[in-house]
Amino acid sequence: MRVACSPRLIFACLFVGLLAGCATAPPPSHPEARAEFYRTNDPLEPANRVMYKVNNALDAAVLRPAAVAYKDAVPEPVRTGVHNALGNLDTPIVLGNDMLEGKPYRAGTTFMRFLINTTLGGLGFVDVAKRMGYPAHGSDFGETLAVWGVPEGPFLFLPLFGPTDPRDALGRGVDMASDPFGWVGAGTAVTALNWSRFGLTAVDERSRVLGEISGIKRTALDPYATFRSLYRQHRHAQITRIEADNRHTVPAWFPAPTTAH
Repeated sequence: MRVACSPRLIFACLFVGLLAGCATAPPPSHPEARAEFYRTNDPLEPANRVMYKVNNALDAAVLRPAAVAYKDAVPEPVRTGVHNALGNLDTPIVLGNDMLEGKPYRAGTTFMRFLINTTLGGLGFVDVAKRMGYPAHGSDFGETLAVWGVPEGPFLFLPLFGPTDPRDALGRGVDMASDPFGWVGAGTAVTALNWSRFGLTAVDERSRVLGEISGIKRTALDPYATFRSLYRQHRHAQITRIEADNRHTVPAWFPAPTTAH
């Protein structure tokens, strides 16, 4: 999706975070606190907590009410179809990253999903490909950079985008800029469609985690620290799965080679 201000917003937030000041590591005389400081990888914590409060306020004022209204007004089968269609629009980005990560089996599955769901699934509204043995998986340029060995950098919390790190923030910007559906056409109608897709994606994703986020905010002693920990664990798990997926066998949708006698 072409959102012209998004990469600028990301790097502006990074710059603001740097200017806001960093937390300093505890002295060597406090080894446990020092180890915890490096384990959390959050030297910008004072600035990040400010950004968390900003993000929380934006969520409470705009995104959560929109997500609640969407979930209440739209029947679940329709919401599932919308989620599938939005995921189908993201398939070219997933395919590109599968190839950049050197994962031909995953790339083949992604290609088949796009082909099947776009044609037989009503532009992706119905996930026919999953029923045919091609399950969905995600892939983004932040994960590609991780596979290439680029370090994650310090933890960041950005307004609108939430928990992230410099590697993932850069990856998000590259994915947005390289989305082929952002290059198609021009004019007011196309711009409106792109922004509608962006907004609907945000509302859809938020509606799918309403209970989880509310539960964390209600029960966690420090919701910020909980979101930080969950995000880092989730991303590390995603990257580990990609790195471990070394299926280089010929996908099942290729005919088996004949054996000469």
